[in-house]
Amino acid sequence: MRYGRMEMLDHSALLAFIVITPWKIIGLAGSGVFSVRFFLQWIASERAKRSIIPVGFWECSLLGSVLALSYFIFYRHDSVGVIMTLAPIPLYVRNLYLKWREVLAEKRTVQRPEHNTQEIAAQKG
Repeated sequence: MRYGRMEMLDHSALLAFIVITPWKIIGLAGSGVFSVRFFLQWIASERAKRSIIPVGFWECSLLGSVLALSYFIFYRHDSVGVIMTLAPIPLYVRNLYLKWREVLAEKRTVQRPEHNTQEIAAQKG
């Protein structure tokens, strides 16, 4: 593609001979966020000394997919890209739901002993 000097400056920027548009920035951001999830999983597993998948992994999966999906729908009009990024979204949403439910259940079990201790102390006192 050849762009005239003014046309290119009006609609996009040229970076390393790649035409950058706002939609390409959204697509690249989606790809970047999606890639960050692997580092989150790696760091969490190293800290736990076992293989785990943190909530942030699923959050990055969902956000990255939504950004990439918007790029494929609105800019590229690419049905393969749409299907590729749309298909796993229900999996990401379901796993986020399960992880957040697990986190909330853990918080409730941690908070209950404190309340019981305070109630016992109040009854004795």
